[in-house]
Amino acid sequence: MTRILALDTSTDACSVALMDGQSVREDFRIEPRRHTHLLLPMVDAMLADSGLRVQDLDAIAFGRGPGSFAGIRIATGAAQGLALAADLPLIPVSTLSALALDATDRYPEAVVLAALDARMDEVYWSVCARNGDGIQVLQAESVSSPAAVRLNEFESVLVAVGSGLRYVEQMPPESIRQFQQVDSECYPHAASMLKLAMIELQAGAVMAPEDAQPVYLRDQVAWKKKDQ
Repeated sequence: MTRILALDTSTDACSVALMDGQSVREDFRIEPRRHTHLLLPMVDAMLADSGLRVQDLDAIAFGRGPGSFAGIRIATGAAQGLALAADLPLIPVSTLSALALDATDRYPEAVVLAALDARMDEVYWSVCARNGDGIQVLQAESVSSPAAVRLNEFESVLVAVGSGLRYVEQMPPESIRQFQQVDSECYPHAASMLKLAMIELQAGAVMAPEDAQPVYLRDQVAWKKKDQ
């Protein structure tokens, strides 16, 4: 029986999910600027309700970004601390891929533009499609102005999800015309990260806690400006 804990604090949402064999539980809350106070108590409650200890897990997954600079650091640090204490491997998961996977659960045949608000009038974005139980990245993760979100031509239905879609009107007309559905109220979910983490675990794609690094997609000067 595989047991994986997943954490995500990359956006205004704070979520914790637990896979215990075939069972998946999630605690998902929209709580801006409260992640530091909420995350570990949510983990403790999730494990207690399941009758498990951190030592009973096989791995810990975390949203490695892109997303809020401070938020990504919170999830990364918490995952590292828990994993070090219990001698567990870590599985970093793309927040954009998790966002896209959740969208493909609702639109299985669609290509998905996953976009998060990067502040500073920019967006983090990638284009993905379902690939079995996982995600295939069709256009790599980028950070750019909305006007630079230039999409390839896709024959499949294209849906656009995530907080970055609040800038949809600033995106190129040739990109906008491909959108069949736009939802700016979607967030990455730890439960979706569990599905991607399971694939990585089965492939042996895990890492030691001390090797885990957030993915910011920006240089250090820009990160500081974004969170100010």
